Amino acid sequence: MFFFDLDGTLIDSNGVWKHVDREFLARRGILYTHAYYEGVAHTILPLAAEFTKEFCHLEESCEDIIAEWMDLAKDAYTHVAVKPGVRAYLKQCRAEGRRMAVVTSSVPEHCRTALDKLDLARYFEFITFAHDLGLEKKNPDIWLQAARQGGIEPERCTVFDDSLSACRGARAARMRVVGVYDGFFAADEREMRSFCDVYIHSFEELLWLPEQKARRK
Repeated sequence: MFFFDLDGTLIDSNGVWKHVDREFLARRGILYTHAYYEGVAHTILPLAAEFTKEFCHLEESCEDIIAEWMDLAKDAYTHVAVKPGVRAYLKQCRAEGRRMAVVTSSVPEHCRTALDKLDLARYFEFITFAHDLGLEKKNPDIWLQAARQGGIEPERCTVFDDSLSACRGARAARMRVVGVYDGFFAADEREMRSFCDVYIHSFEELLWLPEQKARRK
């Protein structure tokens, strides 16, 4: 079974959260730094809010921080674009009879909005939300939960993700990992290449060539 991350893997949305983070901090006269990015990237909103409150010494509650983030993000997920080759690759996988699902740290309403708007939801059997489970994707338990949800052994699963920590979590769950390049995390490319079973810059690299299609018929 194939498990796909959403932000930065299927859709070009990591810029949404960089903008949200910069604007949130700027309102408080705080600089956006790599240390802050490391604390909030690839995690669920409640944990990101806890980190932000402590890191920035804020008086606001975590609930108020999340509410402001959601207001800043607004309808951004109605405008995000699908990444190159994704639509064709999902269609190819379906033609091969592969089972597919989404495993994401994205806010559930944002995820569903993007998948519906881009007409991608029809390719997936289910969505496993880190947000609902209270788990980060670096934790192998979320991947094991996804496998259980699909009724399949972890060793028969392949994960596509742009996050090194998520790929490590999936590997710890005994899954095969495909690292997906995203420009916002280009600094991780070398380590991703050395760690992942496969590393791609674009899903276009995984599409059948015309002669391969002919041989499969």
